[in-house]
Amino acid sequence: MSMDKTMDLAGPGIGNYSELEKILPDDYKPLLNPRETQEAITAVKEYIEDGLCEELNLIRVTVPLIVDVNSGVNDYLDRDGSRTPIQFHISNDRGKNPIDAQVVQAATKWKRVALKQFGFDIGEGLYTDMHAVRKDYFLDHDHSCYVDQWDWEQVITDKDRSLAYLKQTVQKIWKVLKGAEQFIQAEFPALKTSKYPDLPEQLRFLHAEEILEMFPDLPRKLRETEIVQKYPAIFIYGIGWTLADGYPHEMRAPDYDDWVTPTVSESGKPMHGLNGDILVWNPVTRRRHELTSMGIRVNAETLRQQLEITGQLEFLELPYHQAIINNELPLAIGGGIGQSRTYQLLLKKAHLGEVSVTVWPQILKDMCAKKNIHVLE
Repeated sequence: MSMDKTMDLAGPGIGNYSELEKILPDDYKPLLNPRETQEAITAVKEYIEDGLCEELNLIRVTVPLIVDVNSGVNDYLDRDGSRTPIQFHISNDRGKNPIDAQVVQAATKWKRVALKQFGFDIGEGLYTDMHAVRKDYFLDHDHSCYVDQWDWEQVITDKDRSLAYLKQTVQKIWKVLKGAEQFIQAEFPALKTSKYPDLPEQLRFLHAEEILEMFPDLPRKLRETEIVQKYPAIFIYGIGWTLADGYPHEMRAPDYDDWVTPTVSESGKPMHGLNGDILVWNPVTRRRHELTSMGIRVNAETLRQQLEITGQLEFLELPYHQAIINNELPLAIGGGIGQSRTYQLLLKKAHLGEVSVTVWPQILKDMCAKKNIHVLE
């Protein structure tokens, strides 16, 4: 049966609490108590940060929580305007030298500027302990208005702007995440249980077009749900380009990831896009679970192409976009790995609120409590 494919091209989340109540597990029992959970989070965080630095040649840098509106460096996450940042006016100097500021939604664009600011060479890069606010999310079991990510960025050459380099980088990240699972289970043996299988050793790489061919009538999230039951850890690449059914796999903003560059699939078919997401099957929630979004960044040519496709050429007037057009910023690859999402998965939690302190509506807290899921206050 054909379903509405426009319903989940942008904003994530399930959409209503009656649906969420059916989805939350009824047989849940946390494997770690709240204090053990906090100790495990600290240990996993340190392991992953050290691993990313080693595998991708990164150092930690300080990241902004707020940015100047006029800089153009805030992340709009999609291209349909459905997720807008929090904005506020700083009167400053009795209104004589004011600033209009926004809370970041992600540090995607800022990081590329930072590569230049901190003088990184080819093959070097940065990671940040990024905190953001995304006010337009529906608050469910794995979406929160408060977002914490390991945002990272690395300088590359023009030759590295390829599917091969993207895949090689994804494999390094997967090595760190898989290693973190083994590490934390050794530290907290209760996490090793026959009830929940471990992550696979290897990722499966699939282009969004290939997944569409397998499930032509399903919208994106249902396609992802189906494919991760077949392959419990996948990297879906080519996200943003319009597929054979007339829709992109998901809306992607036009000014960070490159989703127009032509590529060729392993089966020899012409494809597009040098970006993608790592998704896994979460055995606790019994749903798709996105861990990271990443990609090779636009260059001057592909930025202009993507802005033209999305009807946003006016962005070219902004300082960030001018810097790319004028080749003033380094070529780069980068992404964001969800911290709380990763903790939720590795610590076998049913809800993001068990590892992250943020705001939740009372209806959700009550629903969770009835199912033995206790979100942090």
